[in-house]
Amino acid sequence: MTDTAFTLGMSAAFSGPSRGLGIELYRGASAYFGHVNDNGGVGARKIELATYDDGYQPDPSVRNTVSLMLEDDVFLLFGYVGTPTVTRVLPLLKKFQDRNVYLFFPFTGAQPQREPPYGAFAFNLRASYRQETAGLVDNFVEIGRRRIAVFYQADAYGRSGWAGVRRALARHGETIVGEATYRRGTKFTASLRAQVEILKESSPDAVICIGAYAACAGFVRDAVNLGLDVPIANLSFVGSENLLKLLTEHEADSAGYTRMLVNSQVVPSYEDSSIPAVREYRELMAQHDPQLPSDLLKEPYAPFAHSFVSLEGFLDAKLMVEVLRRLPDPPNRHDLEEAVFTVRDFDLGIGEPVSFGPGRRQGLQQVYYTMVEDDRFVTLHDWSAKFA
Repeated sequence: MTDTAFTLGMSAAFSGPSRGLGIELYRGASAYFGHVNDNGGVGARKIELATYDDGYQPDPSVRNTVSLMLEDDVFLLFGYVGTPTVTRVLPLLKKFQDRNVYLFFPFTGAQPQREPPYGAFAFNLRASYRQETAGLVDNFVEIGRRRIAVFYQADAYGRSGWAGVRRALARHGETIVGEATYRRGTKFTASLRAQVEILKESSPDAVICIGAYAACAGFVRDAVNLGLDVPIANLSFVGSENLLKLLTEHEADSAGYTRMLVNSQVVPSYEDSSIPAVREYRELMAQHDPQLPSDLLKEPYAPFAHSFVSLEGFLDAKLMVEVLRRLPDPPNRHDLEEAVFTVRDFDLGIGEPVSFGPGRRQGLQQVYYTMVEDDRFVTLHDWSAKFA
């Protein structure tokens, strides 16, 4: 931090098969930060992002974090993408806790940054994977689809979601009927037929996927092609628009691939302009059209005008600005935690008030559900009509 700027450190996936997640999150956050900077900043300080690419891999994320803390001396860490990266970064924050560097609003719903021993070093905005998986399981069980299988990424993210499904099923007296994994970084062009065959043997009523968009789109494609005709659900992390783009651009019968698809989300629909924050998001995305810095754009990528991920980044940035505004003058990292704890029933503009406190380090709790209609994700209102 200087007299003229708050510098926030961000390490995220800007390359590789999951690059759409980091890029969209960055674009949404940059739209709001750009708006704030155009209007004088926060206490006359502009907000700057020191941004590094980790490709959704733990080791580069650790190296980037060390650089951000010790060399760039950022004021805080913001907008990290993914469980496998965040879980490796959290011990660093504990190790360097005398520097009072906190991680704000990572794009992951996993438990490690929500509970001891590392929960004290992070603040979350989004609902957790436990809440997402519980909602999916509860809705499937309610319509009689009790035999649930899991397809998941073989790492901390996948296991976190797997544990959430198992925990939710146990409340209904059920267990996971089948499971198959894939390796992080798997591309859409890879064959997932072996995983589909494994799950078919368990005769599931539904499959819950815990993964990123490339592999999950490939799984949906191969599942439908091999006759696994059951609902396939994805968590919010998947990157709904990128998943749908792969299925609609590369598969001739895209409707067949998306007919039984359901994705949980942790932000409302960006199509719903009755929501004040959505109207603000759409206006500022159009006004600023934020682009990734050229030095980080290593592979071609066509951004979406709107996406669930960029809307989440936008809301993350909006709350981040509110926290910075609550700091005393002159601002100090030592005061960050207390500033966050003063956020009580804050109106973020989405109809759910945000509150934090010593025993509450997650701001939002709501989970939304979407299905595909006319090649776009829309709100799912009636599970029985869709899947029963």
